[in-house]
Amino acid sequence: MPYNLSNKLVVAVSSRALFELEEENRIFEEKGLDAYYQYQLEVEYKPLEKGTGFRVVENLLKINNHFSKEDKQVEVIILSKNNAATSLRITNAINAYNLDIIRSGWTSGTNIANYLQAFKVDLFLSADDNDVIHALKNGVAAAKILHSRQDIHNSKGEQVRIAFDGDAVLFSEESELVYKEHGLEAFIEHEKLNRNNPLAQGPFAKLLQTISTIQDKFKGKPSPIRTALVTARSAPTHERVIKTLNVWGVRIDESFFLGGSEKFEVLEAFGADIFFDDQDEHLNKSTSVVPSAKVIHENMQHNCNTNG
Repeated sequence: MPYNLSNKLVVAVSSRALFELEEENRIFEEKGLDAYYQYQLEVEYKPLEKGTGFRVVENLLKINNHFSKEDKQVEVIILSKNNAATSLRITNAINAYNLDIIRSGWTSGTNIANYLQAFKVDLFLSADDNDVIHALKNGVAAAKILHSRQDIHNSKGEQVRIAFDGDAVLFSEESELVYKEHGLEAFIEHEKLNRNNPLAQGPFAKLLQTISTIQDKFKGKPSPIRTALVTARSAPTHERVIKTLNVWGVRIDESFFLGGSEKFEVLEAFGADIFFDDQDEHLNKSTSVVPSAKVIHENMQHNCNTNG
């Protein structure tokens, strides 16, 4: 029987999100595609350092240690705009790090988002803005991996820890737009009036629900996944968030309503393997302490398209 990906947590990751390939990307940008391909072939056996996305991928795969091979819960797939000829260096690195990744796609420049639905992808991590934008438009949770210090790429433990911002990430950007357009007082009043109306789902809501499904398999014993909501909201606007999660029937292990105070210290204390946010002001600091990824929401997509 064909292998069924639809009942797994499927994570697609680009080679530049998983491994440190900034020098290779510089060659591509400065010297062009042919020089890049030639370089990759010349260094086929040169080891690759871990990239920002390595830590979360490594720990997600460790979830499968709790299940039989036939019932494993997580699949990681490499999707890259490289061609197959240059893929061997990536494959060598995957084997060197003992990552259980056997599926890949190499599109030779074709839009990766075209294949996300075919692979039943729940989460796509890329270092390319346009790939992330196209993925989100195709209804897949996607984020741009942000380059960070090399010394934060090693896992702190086998439990995978995932932290989410709230508005424009787990939830729609409706309330965030009220704040941006009308200010804090209007935002607070809007949330108080709508406290019993669940927030609409954002781009990462389905991913959280899939994670919760895996967590439910560990009732009565420690789960290999721990989640956190780290949001700038505070009382009384937190009430709508809590009620929304209850309506969704999903589990968030830790919630932090910071009232506009800094997020990065909380994220470091939580030990996030990845943090998803849409705001540069938070991500610029979080990248110094935890692997971080930017969710490019609708307004950013429009601006990117307008600017070409």
